[in-house]
Amino acid sequence: MKPEVSWKERISYGLGDTGSNLIFQMITLYLMFFYTDVYGLNVAAVGTLFLVARVIDAFDSPIIGVLIDRTNTKWGKSRPYFLWLAIPFAVVAVLTFMTPDFSDSGKLIYAYVTYIALGILYAAINLPLTSLLPSLTSNSQERTVVNSVRMIFGQIGGLIVSIGALPLVAAFGGGNQQRGFMLTMILFASLAVVMFFITFANTRERVQTANGNQAVPFKEGIKAIKGNTPWWLLLVINVFLWLAMTGKGQSAIYFFKYNFAREDLIPLVNGLNIMLLVGIAVAPVLTKRLGKTKTAVLGFIIGAVGQLIAFIAASMFSIPLIVAAIVIGNIGLGFAAGILFAMLADTVDYGEWKSGIRAQGLLTAASAFGVKFGMGIGGALAAWILNIGHYVPNQEQSSSALASIQFNFVWLPLICFTISIILFMFYKIDRVEKQMIRDLDLKRQGGTTIQA
Repeated sequence: MKPEVSWKERISYGLGDTGSNLIFQMITLYLMFFYTDVYGLNVAAVGTLFLVARVIDAFDSPIIGVLIDRTNTKWGKSRPYFLWLAIPFAVVAVLTFMTPDFSDSGKLIYAYVTYIALGILYAAINLPLTSLLPSLTSNSQERTVVNSVRMIFGQIGGLIVSIGALPLVAAFGGGNQQRGFMLTMILFASLAVVMFFITFANTRERVQTANGNQAVPFKEGIKAIKGNTPWWLLLVINVFLWLAMTGKGQSAIYFFKYNFAREDLIPLVNGLNIMLLVGIAVAPVLTKRLGKTKTAVLGFIIGAVGQLIAFIAASMFSIPLIVAAIVIGNIGLGFAAGILFAMLADTVDYGEWKSGIRAQGLLTAASAFGVKFGMGIGGALAAWILNIGHYVPNQEQSSSALASIQFNFVWLPLICFTISIILFMFYKIDRVEKQMIRDLDLKRQGGTTIQA
């Protein structure tokens, strides 16, 4: 049977995430290092910056969600934002990785302005990518496939950054990291613009409410959140997932530069993010056998095992073992990451099923509050823990500094993965999904919806 979402559309949808990750992964992997070791900002001040920026960014997400729900154009609700914001997003991304010669306070102010602006624009162009998914198709399994394609293409963007960023910085900079980072971001941002335009041109919004593309008032949209327990659980799980991912991602470059004294391994180790693709590709197959919830839990368990192996590897200073730990952990996280956005799309349906209101923009954007809040806490915690350990950039580190780096890289993610596993024990949407979809399909066809 011909899929409702063609492969051309699936790939075009995925390219939007490739473009996002060309910039997002530069922030996740290298921005803290850029601020402390390249631009010369104080590590504690960077921690506060990350928290303040992400808190502001977290609260702008629901506003953007309301704007999506109230958007009514010939292109739909979500797609126009790729056209409108691709170029502004790229410009601010480049500004964020520039190093104007200001005073120490001037540098910090510049970092605040550019980083906060980048976070707002990222939310305004990435949230429509998430809110677009429930509009592409109402078929749950096809959503899982489409989302997996998105995640694969997103990880390709992340992989390009993981493997290519530092070599590009070295090649473009010729020993000048400030120039190298700026030119590298110009390249990535330019590619992102092209990809967002492709996403805009080749996707279509099919699934609509009975009232079509009409705006959803904010007060009505809130009804889709009240009583939506699966959505609330995913919100909190996203906090812990992204706290873990950000803390570990920001710390990787420090871990291999100082704890292992093998800075040359950073592109290779970051390149192992390709193993996320293995987990993402396998996730749809697992969901057919296990369901989404059990697949996500399995992914977090494997991720936790990877962190324990990383601790053993750090104790033994074993490069092969740390590589194995990263491979195992990334495959597990691929299982979880491959379906979390699809699960979020299911909570949009659940909110409509329970309340009669389909507020895909508000629900996906408000859920992004968890992502942004987790990123903010993760980045801030990682920086503050380095400060507590008396980290000093570009010097041989004390034992306390090395311990703080290892905590960020090993134990912080393990704690977060464990909490996420516990939270998933209360996620029950799989039990009602078939009935929910039947009722919503009947409603959209003009029949009577059977409420749970």
